[in-house]
Amino acid sequence: MVYTSTVEQTVHRFSDLKELLAKATPQRSGDELAGLAADGPVERLAAQMALADLPLKAFLSEELIPSDDDEVSRLIAKRHDALAFAPIAAQTVGGFREWLLKPGTRRAELEAVTFGLTPEMVAAVSKIMRLQDLIAVSAKREVVTRFRSTIGLHGRLSTRNQPNHPTDDSMGIFASAVDGLLMGAGDAVIGVNPATDSLADYIRIVELLDDLRMRLSIPTQTCCLGHVTTAIAAIAAKAPVDLVFQSIAGSQKANEGFGISLAMLDEAHDAVRSLGRGPADANLMYFETGQGAALSADAHFGVDQQTMEVRAYAVAREFRPLLVNTVVGFIGPEYLFNGKQIIRAGLEDHFCGKLLGLPMGVDICYTNHADADQEDMDALLTLLCAANVNFVITVPGSDDIMLNYQSLAHHDAVYCRETLGRPPAPEFQQWLVEVGLTDRSGKLLPPPPQLINGMVSVPLLGA
Repeated sequence: MVYTSTVEQTVHRFSDLKELLAKATPQRSGDELAGLAADGPVERLAAQMALADLPLKAFLSEELIPSDDDEVSRLIAKRHDALAFAPIAAQTVGGFREWLLKPGTRRAELEAVTFGLTPEMVAAVSKIMRLQDLIAVSAKREVVTRFRSTIGLHGRLSTRNQPNHPTDDSMGIFASAVDGLLMGAGDAVIGVNPATDSLADYIRIVELLDDLRMRLSIPTQTCCLGHVTTAIAAIAAKAPVDLVFQSIAGSQKANEGFGISLAMLDEAHDAVRSLGRGPADANLMYFETGQGAALSADAHFGVDQQTMEVRAYAVAREFRPLLVNTVVGFIGPEYLFNGKQIIRAGLEDHFCGKLLGLPMGVDICYTNHADADQEDMDALLTLLCAANVNFVITVPGSDDIMLNYQSLAHHDAVYCRETLGRPPAPEFQQWLVEVGLTDRSGKLLPPPPQLINGMVSVPLLGA
């Protein structure tokens, strides 16, 4: 179907829904790299106008990637709930935007339509929204998940304590984890990206993290972010696996590039549940995504990178995850060129994930060759706090020495607590008070000697 729009007496034509969505997307380098972007601001405006007039029902009749060829498309079609869609079925994309922003549309109304929305609908409406629109709607949508801590409650901000080390050295991981805990970081998860993906290293890392957690009675979860197949093998060996992690994308081909399928994720979900390490209804999966992943794998099928990103969220919500985060600037300037594009993408991803019912967090980050700096990250962090983001990732000094990119520092979590009034998960907040790391108002205190002694006494397994 051809879509048209007229701007300044010029008729702009878009040959299909893929082209319309791509050319309506706010400027980003990835779509330019793929040859999908609008020629300039006038064509972009024309596409946005045409998109705003498009009925939401159009997304149910025109697939971007045919279901016959793609299991993610089949999943999206299978999970669409016509009854949940009914209250908004008569709306256009522009009308849906207005409905989202209405004061009368609150958390309950947003929850009611969650499974009536497809990723393509959600991506489409985000393309015609300003930053303040994305923030205003996201702030209404609370998505709460639980394991040992409760994550996503309104007005709170959780953190992933990321103690990576270039060689997976046990002492290095331990020291980095403790550094974060002393700054109050880690209520979402203490999670290590392993430098290798061997089963032995995976098991050593989860044992180290679990020993630290238990000896200090920390109400949190731990995770080694190895490949899902390594996690399954570790679970079979009865390793203390709290969460199964996997990077995911928005097409079957892109996921095959990660070495995964929906069936494999289902197997992992069943395996980790069999360990019984959390409550019966605990959320046990952790997924990471990022704009540009499908394009970098040549698995985007002519679909713009932001829409492909949102399709990955359909995969994530199938498995009731505890955590999902976009690593928004990690892939590099080829996909998000500068601070402005990273900020926009981070707010888009968070908005789209929340509308689809995901416990959405953001790794607020950039690579060293991007046109961005830490002040851009300060801005995005502050905006995401206003948007009620579930969690962010923090590392010592903002510098991940294993993955070689810039993220947030543990100090930024202190800024969020003390200046923006965003305490951590209630169980973790109580622990911080009990061990003397913060006062009851959330202000950071000098660590008491008995806590330091307890941390130093933790044995380093396999060191």
